[in-house]
Amino acid sequence: MKRVFNFAAGPAVLPEEVLREAGEEMLDYKDTGMSVMEMSHRSKAFEQIIQDAEKDLRDLMNIPDNYRVLFLQGGGSQQFAMIPMNLMKNKVADYIKTGQWAKKAIAEGKIYGKVNVIASSEDKTFTYIPDLKNLKISEDADYVYICHNNTIYGTKYNELPETGDKILVADMSSDILSEPVDVTKYGLIFAGAQKNIGPAGVVVVIIREDLITDDVLPGTPTMLKYKTHADNDSLYNTPPAYGIYICGKVFKWVKKLGGLEAMKKRNEEKAAILYDYLDASKMFKGTVVKKDRSLMNVPFVTGSEELDAKFVKEAKAAGFENLKGHRTVGGMRASIYNAMPMDGVKALVEFMKKFEVENQ
Repeated sequence: MKRVFNFAAGPAVLPEEVLREAGEEMLDYKDTGMSVMEMSHRSKAFEQIIQDAEKDLRDLMNIPDNYRVLFLQGGGSQQFAMIPMNLMKNKVADYIKTGQWAKKAIAEGKIYGKVNVIASSEDKTFTYIPDLKNLKISEDADYVYICHNNTIYGTKYNELPETGDKILVADMSSDILSEPVDVTKYGLIFAGAQKNIGPAGVVVVIIREDLITDDVLPGTPTMLKYKTHADNDSLYNTPPAYGIYICGKVFKWVKKLGGLEAMKKRNEEKAAILYDYLDASKMFKGTVVKKDRSLMNVPFVTGSEELDAKFVKEAKAAGFENLKGHRTVGGMRASIYNAMPMDGVKALVEFMKKFEVENQ
């Protein structure tokens, strides 16, 4: 069996331990005589799986009792619509534009009401987080929306905007579970699973109970109401059952490693290895302002498109997959999520050093 170091931004690397466990249970989950892929979502066995997954996530993130945890479908992109459908009571919302996914959320929000872009880093290709001091929050805004970690551009919020009595909504798709989070600072957090939680097909929504109401925009489909899913414990219809099962295993894996404090320390150590090399290299340069660097997604360039292409090709041949950067940034990007082992980052840096010497 050959395992590569997979630096993909998503779907991304999963813990090998989790994959092995799932493999062992593929044909017979806990003496049920069937795979989780085959069992009814109404069965006692699956009911236990989803309840355990929610409990472990609550433990990891210290989620208060007045927040609901929902396991939904449609990914982060569907949340771009569900959020205004459910929360845009005044049909006004404020958004901070820090990358491609924030742009898509803004475009979707405009379908349902007035969207105010109260800060943006588009002027420098999203290589920094805008100044959050003295933001002009709209008086009639229903919520303030941020993308907490920007997968494509490699930036991260290290402080939050002061939103007063306005609901703060955060897309945490690419950094959830990477470090502790004070859930009480947010009205709603969502995260597509395929980066740091589990396989593609699941989105986790953590939402304050008072925001779950029947007071939604006219025409909102039943399936796009948070209340529909909250009232039915994420089992209104057939959920992405196997994906939830893997998510549950990842939650247990994170707990086993020491929880989010331990994960943060581990992630900081991994990121430092790569960033320290980039800061010292004469060939490779990071693209993000230092204070706003992500621990999860690290974009870098050589300054030569030809050299970038050569690096990606040779890296792939050496067992380093999915290092090509997003087309809007170019260059390379290494996504070093929770499941990326320290050895993977060290091996990448050694390969980069060798490539630099050979291509001076």
